[in-house]
Amino acid sequence: MADARVTPHSGRIALEHLRGEVTAEAYVPGEACRVVVPMADLAASPGGALERQLPWGTGFTVVDRARAWVFGQSDRGGYCGWLREGAVDQAAVPTHWVHVLATHAYPEPRVQAAPAMWLSHGSRVAVGGVQGTWAMTDAGFIPARHLRAVGDWEGDAVAVAERFLGVPYLWGGNGAAGLDCSGLVQAALMACGLDCPGDSDQQRSLGAEVTDAPRRGDLMFWKGHVALVAGPDQIIHANGHSMSVAYEGLTAAVARIAAEGTPLLMRRRLG
Repeated sequence: MADARVTPHSGRIALEHLRGEVTAEAYVPGEACRVVVPMADLAASPGGALERQLPWGTGFTVVDRARAWVFGQSDRGGYCGWLREGAVDQAAVPTHWVHVLATHAYPEPRVQAAPAMWLSHGSRVAVGGVQGTWAMTDAGFIPARHLRAVGDWEGDAVAVAERFLGVPYLWGGNGAAGLDCSGLVQAALMACGLDCPGDSDQQRSLGAEVTDAPRRGDLMFWKGHVALVAGPDQIIHANGHSMSVAYEGLTAAVARIAAEGTPLLMRRRLG
């Protein structure tokens, strides 16, 4: 059975490439859009619980519309779901991405101006020019130092994850206001130019399983949970134990989680 999380089929309409694979009332090419709100909540059904979040500028192919909701597939790991109508629209192709934990977009290049919105790490914007230290973007004026060009990626996923230290845990979250274990890993890897699925069970396909001494950047997997090895006997993860992104001793975490009935499944290494 196809994984509904990555199958662009609303139950009524599907993308054309699924013809012959799924039964649908109609097959469509889809409408290329992008997220045009600071953070869009993705649900498995209209009005359903939060599954994942999509930051500003995320590509989203619209497949179906129902009342005040749109169904489609995002370009963040191919995750599918429903967004509120108005969360996506046709927009310019992003040229830059927010590499700091969070920033503000202003209606004018002046720090005293009331910001129009906030943008989380990983948001993607189209820069049309620069005025002094400000980048003119489709979201407003953003401090240019908070942006990096698309393709100018980070080199250390753990260093990216460390920017989120102290950010509160949020099931399904993907940004500076809150994120979960797989959201942290996805943010860290995508900042390094690596495509990454949205959920921890999907992320088990990344890299190769290893059994040697843990290295910085290794992924540790439990059922329903993932963490990054940060250093000798240390991990960093978004977790419900501290309800935040936090460091934890690797040995202590393995023992604590095992005591809760969830043994370590595997460790995987990228590259």
